Amino acid sequence: MSRAFLKNESADDPVVIPARAPLPPGATNYVTPRGLALLRAELAELEAERAHVQVHTSDEADRTRQLAELNGRIGALNQRIASAHVVDHANQDPAADPLVRFGATVTLRTRSSRTAGNTERRFTIVGVDEADAGNGRIAFTAPIARAMQGKRVGDTITLRTARGEDVMEITAINYAD
Repeated sequence: MSRAFLKNESADDPVVIPARAPLPPGATNYVTPRGLALLRAELAELEAERAHVQVHTSDEADRTRQLAELNGRIGALNQRIASAHVVDHANQDPAADPLVRFGATVTLRTRSSRTAGNTERRFTIVGVDEADAGNGRIAFTAPIARAMQGKRVGDTITLRTARGEDVMEITAINYAD
């Protein structure tokens, strides 16, 4: 049986540090204030976990392995926080600047003829670490976010999906969410 299917790890096995959400090369690491707070909370959790492992793990090889993984994750997270460029639109008036930008919550109405009726969906454009498509938070690097940026209420966007093309109209832009 392949070692990939076994849970037994030895001290000689390389430590695998999970990758963070990808940020395109050369792209600025834009984050919302909420996103930065989430990164800092994650850092505090990892540091608390590291302290717990140092004190409560009696097996030296296991402790060394866990600490190596935690230190790697903390290092990657510190780099992401250090490169963060916070964009705060909390006080932005959509009437003064009616364009979709980073941090906007955008309401879209599907206008494709293949859909039954006009369905509405809301998306907030956030940083890559804060993205959670299931909760309507999409990374600014996502195709739908790139298609919306710079558009106004009433503009349409067309997205190619596995089912064909979706034509959507921007019906609202809000920066207060």
